[in-house]
Amino acid sequence: MDPITIILVVAGLAVGFGANNVVTKKKLGSAEDAANKELAKAKKEATKLVDEARQKADQESEQSRRDEQSRRREIKDIEQRLLDREVSYDKKLLDMDKRAEKLRGGENEVEELKDEIRVIRKKQQDKLEKIAKLTKEDAADKLIKMTERDIRNDLTGLIAKLQNEAKETAEDKAAMIITGAMERMASEVTAERTITSVKLPDEEMKGRIIGKEGRNIQALQRATGVDIMVDDTPGMIVLSCFDPIRREVARQSLEMLLKDGRVHPGRIEEIVEKAQMLVAKDVIHAGEDAAREVGIIGIPKEILQLLGELKFRTSFGQNVLKHSTEMAHIAGIIAEEVGANVKTTKYAALVHDLGKALTHKMEGKHHHISGEMLRKYGAPEEVAHAAEAHHDDMEATTPEALIVRVVDAISASRPGARNISAENFGDRMKDLENVANGFPGIEKSYAISAGREVRVFVRPQDIDDLSAIKLARDIATKIESTMQYPGTIKVNVIRETRAIEFAK
Repeated sequence: MDPITIILVVAGLAVGFGANNVVTKKKLGSAEDAANKELAKAKKEATKLVDEARQKADQESEQSRRDEQSRRREIKDIEQRLLDREVSYDKKLLDMDKRAEKLRGGENEVEELKDEIRVIRKKQQDKLEKIAKLTKEDAADKLIKMTERDIRNDLTGLIAKLQNEAKETAEDKAAMIITGAMERMASEVTAERTITSVKLPDEEMKGRIIGKEGRNIQALQRATGVDIMVDDTPGMIVLSCFDPIRREVARQSLEMLLKDGRVHPGRIEEIVEKAQMLVAKDVIHAGEDAAREVGIIGIPKEILQLLGELKFRTSFGQNVLKHSTEMAHIAGIIAEEVGANVKTTKYAALVHDLGKALTHKMEGKHHHISGEMLRKYGAPEEVAHAAEAHHDDMEATTPEALIVRVVDAISASRPGARNISAENFGDRMKDLENVANGFPGIEKSYAISAGREVRVFVRPQDIDDLSAIKLARDIATKIESTMQYPGTIKVNVIRETRAIEFAK
């Protein structure tokens, strides 16, 4: 390599090194400037944040100071109010003490005045006795004797008049009271009206009806509330109950069981429920048929229900529903003759004894219950009044009401219409059930065996075994104290718990 080339190379290296130094220094200067700028910027932001924090702290401090001042003012106000109240209470106590002291002083004055009055009265009495020459007791006795002598003749005449009136009206009033009580019975003739006979296809069915250890007949009696007698008449089963609707349910149930052939407690309950629904339908149909027969339309369903129940009621041996339809026909004829409202008269005559379906469930006379039920279920007021006034204890203010009253007497008094018999039997059966139902925890109760036994079914969740024993004693005690009856009455309290589940 020649010297010139070497020199050029060295010179190039020197120039490159110098240029590199210049570039490096330039880059270092730029980085330092940038770092200084970032530092200055960071310091500025830090200063700003510090100022903001200091300002916020000052604001919060000021707010805390104001809140503290407000709380102090509130506490001060409360303390002032408590102080004022305490002062007021002290003042009131002081006033009460003064008033009590004043009252004590007044009481002393009153006692002194009373003593003075007693002394004055005693002096006056002594002066009067001295003037009259009679003591207080002698004067009172003399005054009584004078008064007695003056009014003795008047009293004697009044007593004689009242006695004569009582003799004249006693028989009629007694008859009315007894008749009104007998009218409310569900059935009248004990021997003939409270039993129903069901014919058996063969004697073998008696054993199936009774069941093992009597469980079938017990289940049937429990479900229907009817006394069932299977041994009295060959080829017959006798159903005995004072309630004809219960007896009808039992009759239909027994006939369906005999036809079906399956007799066991579970089937009995199903059949009794079905019979109850059939009897309920029969009741509605009976009411509708009666209304259709006499030509009255638009009668509310609730009234038809009660009217249909009269099919199973009798009064003095006379079927109440037949008596009512007979009255409606006669009343329509009379109303047409005298110019009264025929529809109102026939309607009132048809429903006049509606209360007899409810008299054992509601208190009051049956004709008043009739009026109440008719108004409750939307019958016209003129109909309700005419039905309610068909007895003499209420004034009949319309021609229709007078016609219903007359027709009732005509229908009841025709020969052979009614049979007077021992209706107090039904009263006693109703009273037995009412006595039992008056105790808490009773689900249902039935008077059976001609009133010789009352069966009471209790709710097991309300009455335990020990309470059932006490309940039987309480019912027996109440029967002894409130009823009159021959022989003895058996109180049978039954507590039954059932668990039912379905296998699927």
